[in-house]
Amino acid sequence: MGRTETTVEPPDVRVHMDWGSTDDFSLDIEAWMPSEIEAVTPLVDELMRLVERSHCVPGNERPVRLALREALYNAVIHGNRLDPAKLVEVRCRCEREKGLHVLVKDQGQGFDFKTVLHPRAAENLQAEQGRGILLMRYWMDEVWFEQGGTEVHMRKGTSAYNTNEMARRERNKPSLPEEQDCASLLRYPEPISSSWWTGD
Repeated sequence: MGRTETTVEPPDVRVHMDWGSTDDFSLDIEAWMPSEIEAVTPLVDELMRLVERSHCVPGNERPVRLALREALYNAVIHGNRLDPAKLVEVRCRCEREKGLHVLVKDQGQGFDFKTVLHPRAAENLQAEQGRGILLMRYWMDEVWFEQGGTEVHMRKGTSAYNTNEMARRERNKPSLPEEQDCASLLRYPEPISSSWWTGD
């Protein structure tokens, strides 16, 4: 029989742990932070301390830390626009043998992620947008946006889980090209792709 535990730790971090069998361990983290640049590092440090203890992304803690930091900066600066009345919400789910899913949600107006310029295109090298998304995409296995751009989701899997997931997706690949245009399936393509958002 599994065991669960919920604790609250500063700064504004709620933790729920579930112990089943050795392979079934899961850790759910909820956190809130003010729209202040100075609040990013302490929260990242606290979240990563918990993620590291969960061993859900062994050997990949550094890229997760970097992606999380970038997502929080984007939420504070571009999402909430440093508005002291607005908060940034973070949810993490760590599953041993599977990996980590992170949600960062701001209280801003959102944005149309399909209009973000590709920062590696020659004509956009001096642009001030898109680099954070590129970095998050580089460090994580998957990055996607929901709720009009106010939510960024990021996933980092274990090597074994990623191999199995890629095989599963290959078996279940849509037979019609238009099925891949569904917003819920929109993911970033490889950097060398001619289309930044659709992978065409």
